Amino acid sequence: MNDTGTPHVSERETPEADLKDRARRVLQHLDAVLPDVDALYGDLHEHPELSGEEARTAAEVARRLAATGYEVSQGVGGHGVVGVLRNGDGPTVLLRGDMDALPVEEKTGLPYASHVKTKDGVPVMHACGHDVHTACLVGTAALLARSRDAWRGTVLVVGQPAEETLTGALAMLEDGLYARFGTPDAVLGQHTAPLPVGTFMHREGVTMMGATSVRIRLFGRGAHGAQPELSVDPVVLGASVVLRLQTIVSRELSPLEAAVVTVGHFQAGNRANVIPDEALLELTVRTEDDAVMARVLAAIERVVKGEALASGSPKPPLVEVVANTPVNRNDTALIRRVQAAHATWFGQDALVPGVLATASEDFPFFARGPERPVPTAYWYVGITPLKTWAEAPGDTPLEKVTHVPGPHSPFYAPDRAGSLRRGCESLTVAALACLHGGTPFTDH
Repeated sequence: MNDTGTPHVSERETPEADLKDRARRVLQHLDAVLPDVDALYGDLHEHPELSGEEARTAAEVARRLAATGYEVSQGVGGHGVVGVLRNGDGPTVLLRGDMDALPVEEKTGLPYASHVKTKDGVPVMHACGHDVHTACLVGTAALLARSRDAWRGTVLVVGQPAEETLTGALAMLEDGLYARFGTPDAVLGQHTAPLPVGTFMHREGVTMMGATSVRIRLFGRGAHGAQPELSVDPVVLGASVVLRLQTIVSRELSPLEAAVVTVGHFQAGNRANVIPDEALLELTVRTEDDAVMARVLAAIERVVKGEALASGSPKPPLVEVVANTPVNRNDTALIRRVQAAHATWFGQDALVPGVLATASEDFPFFARGPERPVPTAYWYVGITPLKTWAEAPGDTPLEKVTHVPGPHSPFYAPDRAGSLRRGCESLTVAALACLHGGTPFTDH
């Protein structure tokens, strides 16, 4: 009894205490698992593979999952890997890590920096932290396999290819991911972020924008560079298109509607004195609302066709959507559960306020179950070395984050030890919050 005569509720009887107890039982093995996690991370960082070419990475993931007792399938939707660990009655929880790298030349100067180039001489680097994601995914899988007395249910470990091209998740689903391995009750994913190592960011609702990749072919009439009057110059046409596209966001959308239109690739001609007959543009569109995306895409097609007509193009342009992904929208109850679990384990001070990311992911495709929507939760794990963060100009996180290397930068270099340890803890605690064991950890 307490002083008011009310029976004491022991700490072990509260959901938070139950989660903390189970997490301790699982994470007591972390120091034993981390050497292999670190070895895998170093290997993947030195040997990155582009989207759709992740054969070596997939083999390493599959080998380690099999060694820890998972039923492993490879070649799901390309180089996708699925590991299944059944541990009695309970929910099915899918843990996802992406495996592909980027065509970026590494400039970190690290002793384990990538020197990989494609056969065409294109440098390759893990400039988005997918090596951290994959290593922590495998580490979490090993921890759960070692501690089956602390949870009940089924764990699906998914090593996903081709995230950077926004095609891998859908390819795995179309190859029967849910039909073959079961529709999960929750899907969990995390991503590195240029925040201090040991911090975590969650956001309810839309956490990342939707994205559409567009390819545009413009047709002109080639001529000698000294006789432009005989041409329809697709370079000039392309330049006009690039400039005019920028007015879509600034002049056709409300300032309250978030959108980005970026032309990232413009290719035309091979010689200075030859006016080519074609130009190729590739661009990315980001919005936080599917209806806004539809309006922006319609405006792009209108602008391109209008500029081609004004330039006297011999035939209409081709405007093609080559890839798209919806907005990444967290299930409210699930992300609250994950956030509460992280607060319980790491402390409230380790959580930073969530902000909308203009980057995009194909992770939201996992929410499309065959018979019902699947709850998904996606959060960020800080990986910036504390010394780097402290020395960055600014007083607030939003000010500092602009002065440290972020994803897709050739200088993106996570704090190796801290990122791997916290990344494994983060994914493990989130998984335990969704799996049965002791008192169910619930936000209801």
